[in-house]
Amino acid sequence: MLRAKRPVLASILATTLVLTSSLPMASFAAGTSVDERPGEVAMIGDTLLARPTLIGSTIIGAALWVVTLPFSVLGGNVGEAGKTLVVSPAKNAFVRCLGCTPAQHESLASVRRTEKKQKQMAKAGQ
Repeated sequence: MLRAKRPVLASILATTLVLTSSLPMASFAAGTSVDERPGEVAMIGDTLLARPTLIGSTIIGAALWVVTLPFSVLGGNVGEAGKTLVVSPAKNAFVRCLGCTPAQHESLASVRRTEKKQKQMAKAGQ
């Protein structure tokens, strides 16, 4: 019985590895790009899962930053520790667009900045 289980488990493991390694290629082949707007499922997941987790991470990170502040002062990296533990999760929780990945958010922000500059240049030209 044990001898029969090993080949079956090995084939399941091999199949799982092959399928999971081909998933990134499938999404690349599907033509998904950073420029796409997030869908409703991404927005719902972001609202129910990601944002509460990021807010919790911000609170825990702030507490950890305060606890490790004496060591950060001695090491000279107070700003870096604050940015990593507090600012980064807070930006993702409160500034990032709903349902966007960080890459999508940066892409959309870049498009908005470009459009704003074009409008300002058009106003100045009139």
